[in-house]
Amino acid sequence: MLPSGVLVPLVTPFTPDDRVDRDAVARLAHEALTDGAAGLVALGTTAEAATLDTAERAAVLDVCRSVAREHNAPLVVGAGSNDTAATARALAALPSDIAAALVVVPPFTRPSVDGVVAHFRALGAASPVPLVVYNVPYRTGLTLDAGTVLRVAALPGVAATKHSVGAVDPDTVALLARRPAGFGVYAGDDILASPLLALGADGGILASAHVHTGRFADLVSAWHNGEVDRARAIGHRLAALSAALFAEPNPVVVKAVLHAQSRIGTPAVRLPLLPASPAATATAMVHVDRLAQD
Repeated sequence: MLPSGVLVPLVTPFTPDDRVDRDAVARLAHEALTDGAAGLVALGTTAEAATLDTAERAAVLDVCRSVAREHNAPLVVGAGSNDTAATARALAALPSDIAAALVVVPPFTRPSVDGVVAHFRALGAASPVPLVVYNVPYRTGLTLDAGTVLRVAALPGVAATKHSVGAVDPDTVALLARRPAGFGVYAGDDILASPLLALGADGGILASAHVHTGRFADLVSAWHNGEVDRARAIGHRLAALSAALFAEPNPVVVKAVLHAQSRIGTPAVRLPLLPASPAATATAMVHVDRLAQD
């Protein structure tokens, strides 16, 4: 079981000469956990993992494992592609001390529903750690209905889902109403975190939580404790922040804000991403500063 709460999917800071900034990775990880995050996610989409080579991925994982151990916090690691066999090999190579692997629904290939279930059945059998199924149709090109997600949830080795379908739709409601005991649901669309928590989600895997981590932790605890009015108020403010941070492709605005706060040395991203525009950065900083004054 992953803990309820916010898991921060860490960005990968780069040095001016385009190397992974290990010190900045460690600093962000420590800050997130100290400020109230329930855990960390390494090597996810927010980390620009697709642009990291094998040595860089190993460096990020090494740093994040060290920080997670120091805080006695769970670490989830992104892994997987649309190749079941290659994903199984990647999972088998993961260290057994991580809490779970975040594995995307097979992108681009668009397998059948039965193919998706077979994919995760094979991966659950191969993985030394539990799986968090990353359901993100606008990236994968494949929409899963609630019934399919529930079939996957029943497989051995599958522990949770990162729910990033871009809406609070009927399948979202059905999933949260019918999920089996012990199966975690984590909001993955930052702007929609509050309504998913209201429906019973366990927490969120939220890139926006690099900024004002404690407020996102408060949002989860307010909904879970039944403090509805307080949760709504926090949720509305954080949704505005998240909208600004996602105004351009993730994580470019998040990195620009972290750099503006002097928390990372450069706002650099790797192609095909481009740095955040000055306008998007300025708008996001308005929301960051407004929350700091509340």
